[in-house]
Amino acid sequence: MKSTISTNLPLWLRLFLLVGIAAFATGAALLAYRYYTRPVTLTVAVGSIDGEAAKAMSGIAGELVSRNAPVRLKVIDSGTALEAANAFSAGKVDLAVVRGDVGDLSQAQAVVVVSHMVVLIIAPPGSSIDSIDSLKGHIVGVVGGPVNAKIVDVLTNEYDLASAKVAFKNVTLTDVRQAIQSKQVSALLVAIPLAEKYLARVRGFFQLDHKKAPVLIPIESAGAIAEAERAFESFDVPKGTLRGSPPVPEDDLTTLRTSLYLVAQKRLGTDLVTSLTQAIMSARRDLMREQPIFAQITAPSTDQDAYLPLHPGAAAVYNSTTQSFMDEYGNWIYLTPMVLGGAATLLAAAWKFLGLGSQTSEGPLDSLYALGRRIRKAVTEAELSDIEEEIDDILRAERAKSADGDENAVDAATLNVAAHRLEGLIHDRRAVLAKRPVVASAA
Repeated sequence: MKSTISTNLPLWLRLFLLVGIAAFATGAALLAYRYYTRPVTLTVAVGSIDGEAAKAMSGIAGELVSRNAPVRLKVIDSGTALEAANAFSAGKVDLAVVRGDVGDLSQAQAVVVVSHMVVLIIAPPGSSIDSIDSLKGHIVGVVGGPVNAKIVDVLTNEYDLASAKVAFKNVTLTDVRQAIQSKQVSALLVAIPLAEKYLARVRGFFQLDHKKAPVLIPIESAGAIAEAERAFESFDVPKGTLRGSPPVPEDDLTTLRTSLYLVAQKRLGTDLVTSLTQAIMSARRDLMREQPIFAQITAPSTDQDAYLPLHPGAAAVYNSTTQSFMDEYGNWIYLTPMVLGGAATLLAAAWKFLGLGSQTSEGPLDSLYALGRRIRKAVTEAELSDIEEEIDDILRAERAKSADGDENAVDAATLNVAAHRLEGLIHDRRAVLAKRPVVASAA
């Protein structure tokens, strides 16, 4: 028997219902797809005394947008590297650009090394100070203040500067030149990337000419400090880094170096950080055109005992263990035939619902069974008589088919059973109608 809905509803209404369902399903699928493929925005805290860190990270964020990367960055300028580290350790941001020697990094996992911060101790031109021992009794200006507190501590402990009465005084970036000229400080301590932008700023702290050159003071015990404090490493400043002619320093100079990391919270998903790492490393070449300092972007140490452990998502990129084609698309390959099969089933159901295509014509038995419902609803003798004539017509037509040898003709036994049942229904209905009281007609 046909579905009551598809039989009773007109074609235009069935078509309208199907179009509405299809539109709803398409809209839902589109929303789901857009939700699944939407870029994920991560918050990143940065900070530096000159504001350059925020500008640099904004450049990276802009490059990710232009590349339509699956991960985007919302840059939050925290003012200083220490404040950025504090925001990260408090869980207020997803990422942060932090120095390895600053703040609580217990929840941090490395993504990329953004740059390296080299410790420079510089005495003004003409100064007699040429070693840490000769700093005895002098004041050293610390550019950046609390951010470089760890450096001050390790130097003080290694060289016993407290007994040597070496004092350290925090100096703001805007007050450095005045502090030198007024001899408030005898030397400067700064931690900067060895990039021309920052080296030029250091040269600007002093009044230089061809004959006058600042003095770079070596940290000869850098190796011993690095063994005790893993945030640091020994580093040789190349000859002529600060000035080329005459070269400053005159030869390679030993000092300390720490790294500037982009770190992620441990809670961030592996796939998400993998996408972020791939996007940054891919954008690195274009970023270098805007700011050469981005040439220092590199992979952190992949050693198991590295000072900052790698985030598993970043490790997958550097160790070349990202998903293969089958790993990434295997589920789609497996599910696609199932989805197509389901779609074919739905289309077939819709086609049937519309009542389109070839349909089996109603047979004589269907017609006879339909008469049973009419018999039960008949209210007059005339209706029953008409039904009896229809039964006779159907039986007569089928006997004629059978006589002509039609293979589709219903056999006589089946027809007789159906007809006999209908005759019984007619007899019962006549008995019911006969018992009804006769209503007298009005005079």
